[in-house]
Amino acid sequence: MRHRDLFQSVRKRPVLTGLISLSALGVGAAPAHAAIAPDVSYVFNTLLFLIGGFLVMWMAAGFAMLEAGLVRSKHAAVICLKNIGLYSIAGLMFFLIGYNLMYLNVDASGGYFGVPVPWSPSELTGDESIDLSTGYASASDWFFQMVFVATAASIVSGAVAERVRIAPFFLFVVVLTGVIYPIQGSWEWGAGWLDSQFGFSDFAGSTLVHSTGGWAALAGVILLGARTGRFVDGKPVPMHGSSLPMATLGVFILWMGWFGFNGASQLALGSAADATAVAQIFVNTNMAAAAGVVVAYLLSMVVNRGKANLVMTLNGALAGLVSITAEPLTPTVIEAIVIGSVGAAIATYGTILMEKIRLDDVVGAIPVHLFAGIWGTMVVPFTNDSASYFGQFVGVVAIGAFVFATSFVVWLVLKMLLGIRLDRASEAAGGDLSELGHPAYPEFVEPEPAE
Repeated sequence: MRHRDLFQSVRKRPVLTGLISLSALGVGAAPAHAAIAPDVSYVFNTLLFLIGGFLVMWMAAGFAMLEAGLVRSKHAAVICLKNIGLYSIAGLMFFLIGYNLMYLNVDASGGYFGVPVPWSPSELTGDESIDLSTGYASASDWFFQMVFVATAASIVSGAVAERVRIAPFFLFVVVLTGVIYPIQGSWEWGAGWLDSQFGFSDFAGSTLVHSTGGWAALAGVILLGARTGRFVDGKPVPMHGSSLPMATLGVFILWMGWFGFNGASQLALGSAADATAVAQIFVNTNMAAAAGVVVAYLLSMVVNRGKANLVMTLNGALAGLVSITAEPLTPTVIEAIVIGSVGAAIATYGTILMEKIRLDDVVGAIPVHLFAGIWGTMVVPFTNDSASYFGQFVGVVAIGAFVFATSFVVWLVLKMLLGIRLDRASEAAGGDLSELGHPAYPEFVEPEPAE
């Protein structure tokens, strides 16, 4: 639950009651604790957003390393360009229209979208130097929200790798981060119709971030088609990545960044209750990922007849993280382990399903972020009695339908106007040479013969 107004979010997250009594008003301290001055609480809340934000920003490096390690070497450099490019585009678009489209006066549209104007802190808080009742610096909130948008775009990058052209991909990111993501985000985090009418709950974004990226990726994968040679006579042909150690590093970076992703989504650190909640979130996040690793490792042994699969194991960690993201606070540690375990199993068998229906997802982003994201969202009411299974179902279906449909249309328009796929010769040469003109690993590229 990420309503911009902390006072509003208190109705949904009881642990924040201490923030209002201790920090925003500076009175009514809990019996066991002295009252916290408003400026002290303001500082801690702001620091939570900033520290969480730069941890999530570091996840961009994790996605880049994961994807660069799982693509073939002739596509590694273009993957790096895509990831630094999409992060930058996300920031610009979220500033220009995305943030206010997601949060500003959403109720005026009936809860469907905000106002697409550039972000300005004065629109939200007035003079922050004299008004501490907001509970945090609005710029810190903007930064924290922005890095989440980039995460959704990063998910798309890996799924469509090795055959998508750079320019159309960047144009898709413009629409995804500036329009599609903010609109669906406003429905819950902007206190829109899913929140007000159905009580849909997505603490840190299993659906609003991860499934959104997964649905957008699925639309792109369908329209792009598989890589040349990926399926022969209906059977999958393995295309091994260039560096599994690099991919492993990427997963460790993502795992670390996830503590900011989930932990800072508590939205407050101005009371002992909030600090305790953040600590619990860290533990649950870590244990869900750890369980995902173990389950995916064991299942890979079953699937591959006694041989473990590192990529499946890495994706098991990510699936565990995605699964717990919808509600990392209310589960017990055992429940978090179960949630992460099931998410990893879903991602593992989801990867096999994708191959059976001949959908080519290079890094397994769709099983990890979409399939596990749906699971994590639907299981929220099991540990959080303020959510309902019906409300969660409505949210999953509504957001999925909207994101997939709009993404499909955008991809289709780009395909018709510009073409979104590399031609066969460029794909064979690799995106590094055909799109950038230089390889990621020049020492492994044979020089052109002298004329």
